[in-house]
Amino acid sequence: MNILGEDILGRANPAAVPGMARFFRTGPGEYGEGDVFLGVKVPAVREAVRRRWREVGFGEIGECLASPYHEVRLAGLLALVEMFAHARKDPGRRAACADFYLAHTERINNWDLVDLSCYALLGEWLVDRDRGVLYRLAREGRSVWERRIGIVSTMAFVRCGELGDTFAIADILLHHPHDLIHKAVGWLLREAGKRDAGALRAFLEPRCAEMPRTMLRYAIEKFPEAERKGKWLAAGRPRGRTAR
Repeated sequence: MNILGEDILGRANPAAVPGMARFFRTGPGEYGEGDVFLGVKVPAVREAVRRRWREVGFGEIGECLASPYHEVRLAGLLALVEMFAHARKDPGRRAACADFYLAHTERINNWDLVDLSCYALLGEWLVDRDRGVLYRLAREGRSVWERRIGIVSTMAFVRCGELGDTFAIADILLHHPHDLIHKAVGWLLREAGKRDAGALRAFLEPRCAEMPRTMLRYAIEKFPEAERKGKWLAAGRPRGRTAR
C-alpha cells in the first residue's frame, strides 16, 4: 500500500466500524453489501489527503481505489479531486484526471464516494464542455452509482446558474426504482429551485403526480409549508415502498 493508503490504515478505529457499516447499509441485500470499513471519519480522511495528496500520482490513486476499505477508496478520490483542483493552468492534467475518474467508476460504489467527488471534479471539468457523458451515465449507467454521478455532477452547473442539465437529467431518472436516485434527484432539483423557484415549479407541475414521493419531498423542501402540503404533496404519487 502507498503512503496515502498507509496513512488511512493507521487511523483505523475498530470501535466505529459497526456504526458505519449500519449507516452505509452493508448487510445482505442492502446497497452497500460487502463494503468494509476501518472506522475513519471523513474529517480524518480529508486531513490525511491534505497532507499526502502531493506525494501520490495516478498509480497510487488507482491502488487506493482498488482497496477493499471504503475510507481508502475515499482518500484516493479526494486526492484525485485535489490533483484536479490544483491543475487550473494545466488543461491536459485536468483532462487526465477526468478521464481517470470515468475509467474507475466501478470503484466509486457508495453514495458518499459519489457525492464527495463527482461535481468537484467531473462536473467542474464539464462546465464549459459537452456534457453528453452525464446523459449517458444517467441513461445507461451500469450501476446506481454511475446514474447518481450523472445527476449529482450537475451541481457544478447549478452553482454557475445553469439549470437546464439538472432538469433534463432529472427527467431521465424520474422513474428510476432506487431510493438513492430519488434522493439525489430531489436534492439537485431543490438546489436548482434555490436559483430559480419558478423554473422548479414549472418542472414539477406536469410531473409531480408520477414522481416518487421521496424525490418530490426533497425537491419541494424549501417551498412554504402551506404550498408543500396543500398543492404538491396532495397531488403527488401516493406513498409507497421504495427500492433499497
